[in-house]
Amino acid sequence: MDNGRILENIDIRIEENKIAEIGENLKGDEKIDCSGKIVMPGLVNTHTHAAMTFLRGFRDDLELNEWLREMWKVEARLTPEIVYVGSKLAIYEMLSTGTTAFIDMYFFPDETAKAAKELGIKAKLGPPILGLDANLDALKKEIITFAKNYERDELVKPFINVHSIYACPLEALDLSKNLSEELNLDIQIHVSETRKEVFDCKKKYGVFPVELLEKREFLSERVQMVHLGWITSWEIGLIRKRNAKVTHCPTSNMKLATAGFFPFKEMHDMGITIGIGTDGAASNNCLDMFREMKNAVLLQRNNYWNTDLKAYHVLQAATVNGAKIFGINSGKIAPGYLADLIIIDPYSPNLQPIRNDNLISNIVYSAIGTNVEITIVNGKIVYDSRNREQIERIREEIKQIGEKINEFIVQEH
Repeated sequence: MDNGRILENIDIRIEENKIAEIGENLKGDEKIDCSGKIVMPGLVNTHTHAAMTFLRGFRDDLELNEWLREMWKVEARLTPEIVYVGSKLAIYEMLSTGTTAFIDMYFFPDETAKAAKELGIKAKLGPPILGLDANLDALKKEIITFAKNYERDELVKPFINVHSIYACPLEALDLSKNLSEELNLDIQIHVSETRKEVFDCKKKYGVFPVELLEKREFLSERVQMVHLGWITSWEIGLIRKRNAKVTHCPTSNMKLATAGFFPFKEMHDMGITIGIGTDGAASNNCLDMFREMKNAVLLQRNNYWNTDLKAYHVLQAATVNGAKIFGINSGKIAPGYLADLIIIDPYSPNLQPIRNDNLISNIVYSAIGTNVEITIVNGKIVYDSRNREQIERIREEIKQIGEKINEFIVQEH
């Protein structure tokens, strides 16, 4: 991810959790032979609801508002155990498809953190603020406790989750901002996802959602806004002015028919840090970031009627930009960067023919997660498709998780 530069016939030496050196004929205690393979930075999923794998394929053909009501009905009886097994299922999917870090918003975050630590993936998460009648005092204590429990964790990074301006009291924005400054935590919030949200905000407050956030002095470099399919040109200026970060979730937005348009090109041209997210498996069905990159480009081209957005732009968003949003020194293969890497087997039919001049194009437009052979997080191999014993163990556990989730879901019928 150094201006798309491709290196050949070189070694990458890892010491502890970082890339120590790149060069020829380097020595180490353990060797992974990558001859003929593609080594690239791991992908960072900057917005998902990991545990919602338990709702994959549930009420798939509804539009957003009706869909949300169905989701919330099931979530009303959610248990920590279902969040734990749903998170494990999501993490297995992410690791096996090249994701080395994800940013999460969901209930019982300790259960997702537990699953992340067990399986070796990086996760940024925290208790969600959700509900117009939310007990903000209780949530404040919960957020502070979570932050203290994980403030020095190697894999889990705490932060503040605010669902949205329509599903939280506005006082939640003030609480989040104050806690962010007090605890040095970032904030994530869904913003301008639907036309209804934008119209309701304008009618109720006289301004659009991003303007409302600015009016409440909420916007800052600590804030990550997700979706943004219905924002105005001047709101983009506010995002740039406050150095806030944004995430595009193309597949989920298309599937839920939220329409609108995420202005990737304008934001990119203004220097705003853009990440790519899958959203949850309930609204996407898939956590494969390769598919998400492709959909991001295709959606932009469909709406712009031009090809100004390139494959490399979304590859940046899914790697180095995602790492910036996460808050880690990752996303590049360079000395001093964290060793979050994936190895791709290019000899699958969907990746051939492959050459230096079409390598990035093939990664974005042709690759799928199953082309990933090995996933490395913090210098440790956490997924290896060549390890038959590991793969069989994972398959058996996934089967058991699926059975447990189905027992939970079937109560709805």
